[in-house]
Amino acid sequence: MYRQGMEALELIQLGRRLVRIGEQVLRSAGDGPAPPLGPSMVLQDVFAHPGGSVTDITGRTGLPQSYVSESIARLRDQGFVVTEVDSADRRRTLVRTNPDHLRSVARKGTASVDAALAQAFDESDPTRAEVLVNTLSEMARRLLPSQPGPIHRQLRQEQTASDKT
Repeated sequence: MYRQGMEALELIQLGRRLVRIGEQVLRSAGDGPAPPLGPSMVLQDVFAHPGGSVTDITGRTGLPQSYVSESIARLRDQGFVVTEVDSADRRRTLVRTNPDHLRSVARKGTASVDAALAQAFDESDPTRAEVLVNTLSEMARRLLPSQPGPIHRQLRQEQTASDKT
């Protein structure tokens, strides 16, 4: 028997599956492996709050200070972030996204996910796959905030700057 509608847990599972598909597309552009979850949280915070200190990042993420410092060192070694000593307080380390990484994310963030979604749908009919992708696109237009958050604003600025060069 066919049931209409969607349950809360189904929506959560769908969201998680869509996240994995998006991450696979981003990773397939190939800048090496993505950082594990903790460093990813640190990197997301740095994207959203460029120039923040280790203490600021620790407060926003809720991660232990030693773990944040270790994650920043790893992210710096991988070329994701750059650090500098705060000129106003030499005890503080400020962290921002490496401009090269920012350009890479801005470029990869515009990669099409249509083929990956069609494959995930296991849909052999290209017309049906297109309908499903268009349905998800419409959902995104309706459900995503009309004003981009700080990460998307930063990526759009980088994409605009890249388009001008």
